[in-house]
Amino acid sequence: MSIPQFSADTPATDIAGALGEAGCVVVIDAMDSELRKSITSDLAPHMANARIIEDDDPEQFYPGRTRRVSALVARSPSVTDHLIAHPLCQQVCDTHLLPNSEYGYQLHVSAALEVGPGAREQILHREENSFTFFPLPRPNIIVASMWAVSDFRADNGATLVVPGSHKWPEDRKPKRNEILNAEMPAGSVLFWMGGLLHGAGENTSQDWRYGVILTYSLGWVRQEENQYLNVPRERIAELSPELRRIIGIDMYGALGFYDPSVV
Repeated sequence: MSIPQFSADTPATDIAGALGEAGCVVVIDAMDSELRKSITSDLAPHMANARIIEDDDPEQFYPGRTRRVSALVARSPSVTDHLIAHPLCQQVCDTHLLPNSEYGYQLHVSAALEVGPGAREQILHREENSFTFFPLPRPNIIVASMWAVSDFRADNGATLVVPGSHKWPEDRKPKRNEILNAEMPAGSVLFWMGGLLHGAGENTSQDWRYGVILTYSLGWVRQEENQYLNVPRERIAELSPELRRIIGIDMYGALGFYDPSVV
């Protein structure tokens, strides 16, 4: 099975349908060069201070020779204003998450990731692996996206995906020829289902591969990234009602109530 690829003007229903079947899709020209520059500028001081592990331990989940920065709602107005509530993200999440989450979905993880020269291949995993209560294949819990700030190539660590693996039982293991690099030019976005096997690719080039990962989960599960601690109150006050809902500040039914006199 291959990775379906679409242009940004393709109807969202077609993109969401292909995502459900293959478990992953690439959408070209979803973000322009000015936005990529703005994101890079927002995050430059944080990336510069990010710790890089030079002595890689192959048993560790995160490979060495990478930079990773989270808390993007607090750190990048460009990501917050233009990507988190992007219409295509919402349409894809509406299709795959709303059937299991009547009061909506929420931002699960926000992070910028640079894969540097010499970085090893990441261990293949599923975004939904925290939710072991559900046997594989699980119901749809997470939809993930990776926005390409730079070109994603096989030689510089383009994300590895295993198309179709979101439908596999636990004992089904991928063969090497089933593991594909999601190559895409800068400005593209890769979507994948939370049950899909994936991981960062090996970087054998001299380039740093730069992407922004935004994942979304059902509104009734615990977020992987703690937005309540990562986003200062004054920043929350600046957000639109739509963004406050998406980052998980609003109640989900009876879950998440708070006393306004304290907040």
